[in-house]
Amino acid sequence: MTEHKDLERKIAAENRKARFNYEVINVFEAGIVLTGTEIKSLRGGRANITDSYAAAAGSDFVLYNAYIPEYLQANRFNHETRRPRRLLLHRREINKLMGATEREGLTVVPLDIHFDDKGRAKIKLALAKGKKLHDKREADKDRDWKREQGRLLKSRD
Repeated sequence: MTEHKDLERKIAAENRKARFNYEVINVFEAGIVLTGTEIKSLRGGRANITDSYAAAAGSDFVLYNAYIPEYLQANRFNHETRRPRRLLLHRREINKLMGATEREGLTVVPLDIHFDDKGRAKIKLALAKGKKLHDKREADKDRDWKREQGRLLKSRD
């Protein structure tokens, strides 16, 4: 009997602030065009997508301000750390995202960069609406209350 390879995806970078600062409406998975040194650096897991966003550039979508550190062993063949990176989406998805950002004023925010079961880098994008300050406070209250509920239930057992 052969053992199956672990299909759990490996997360290279995660944007934890995204779900706090934005109300996620729809989630898309896209490919991302990277160079060889960027892939090697992503596998090291030190990338940062906290301040990054995706926007239309002509007829494509591009990821801006994502930080992928230089790969130390590549010396002079290294990549720029914050260069714009093209995203690979279906034309229908691109049209949907463009329409939502232009007409409705929504934002496209990356949630995480991960590797699929074939080892390719993928990015999870969220079509999102920015939260107001009072919404963030409400989210904090809910999170604290759920944490307190868990403590109370645990102490009761």
